[in-house]
Amino acid sequence: MKFGVVVFPGSNCDRDMIEALQHDLNKEVITLWHKDKDISMFSTEDCIVLPGGFSYGDYLRCGAIARFSPMMQSVIDFANQGGKVLGVCNGFQILCESGLLPGVLLRNANQQFVCKNVYLKDMLESSQKPLQIPIAHGEGRYFAEKAVLDKLYANNQVIYKYCNENGDITSAANPNGTTDNIAGICNENRNVFGMMPHPERACSKDLANQDGKIVFNSLFQLNAIMI
Repeated sequence: MKFGVVVFPGSNCDRDMIEALQHDLNKEVITLWHKDKDISMFSTEDCIVLPGGFSYGDYLRCGAIARFSPMMQSVIDFANQGGKVLGVCNGFQILCESGLLPGVLLRNANQQFVCKNVYLKDMLESSQKPLQIPIAHGEGRYFAEKAVLDKLYANNQVIYKYCNENGDITSAANPNGTTDNIAGICNENRNVFGMMPHPERACSKDLANQDGKIVFNSLFQLNAIMI
C-alpha cells in the first residue's frame, strides 16, 4: 500500500507528513510535485495526501489556486474513480475548493491565526478517549449550509469534532468558531477525508504525544481511508 504526498509551492508540512507515514507508521511514500500529472503508479487501494501549509501563498483564498494545479486534476480524477485522498489543514481547504468535499473553510472567528494543542472526539467511536492533536491555521472555520450539514450527519460523514479534555463538545473547546465544532469530515463515498488538525505532528514518542497514530489508524479502518 503506497501513499503519495503532494508538494505545492508553499507547502510546509509535507516533510512532517512523509516522516510520520514512513518512519512512525512504516508506509511506503512517493513525493508528488504539483506541476506533474502522472499518478499511474497508484491504484485505488493507495492514498494520495494533501499536506498542510500555504499552497501558492494562500493568494485569493486558501487552496483556491492549488485546486487548478496539474496534479490536482489527476487527484480529482483519482478520487472520482474511488481512489483514497486525505487532506490535512491546507489540504482540507484544497479538497473543499475542488469540490471533493462539501462546505468551505473560512477565517477563524477571532480573525487570528491559532496554533496550539486541542482535543478531538471521534464521532464514530464513542468509547475512544479524547485525542490531543495540534492545530495551526488562520482559516479553519468549517461552514456549510443547513441542507449540507443535514446530509453530512445523515450519512455519518462528520468524523471528528473539537472537544475538551473530558470529551465534552462545548463552545469553549471550539478553537476557531467552526460550525458544530466540526474538525474533520469525509465524502459520501467515504474515500475522501479532510481535517484541520495535524495528526502527523503527534506521531513520535520524541514529541511526547502519539495520539496522531490513533487518528491515522482510525482512518485506515474506515472506508474513507481503508488500507
